[in-house]
Amino acid sequence: MAQLHRIIKLLVCMGFITAFLGCAATQKHESTGQYVDDSVITTKVKAAIFDEATLKTLQINVKTFKGVVQLSGFVDSPQSVTRAGEVAGKVTGVESVKNDLVVK
Repeated sequence: MAQLHRIIKLLVCMGFITAFLGCAATQKHESTGQYVDDSVITTKVKAAIFDEATLKTLQINVKTFKGVVQLSGFVDSPQSVTRAGEVAGKVTGVESVKNDLVVK
């Protein structure tokens, strides 16, 4: 009976270790919490760009990895490139903006 309890404890511990390591972050992968945080930041940046009348949201793609926002796509003017970067940089949680927008 005691040996059965040891085996069960060992299996439970191995399950917890596996679960924690599966949710851990590495340099190239986000943890589950970071992924959720980045999804929220991406949504906020898209909403901020949508609220900006001079920017066309369908032309701008937004991706976030560990707080770094990447803007890509095509815009009509150099002023739109600058303005999109400024708008994204003002969103709470954004650490930096990588602005890869291209003028058509």
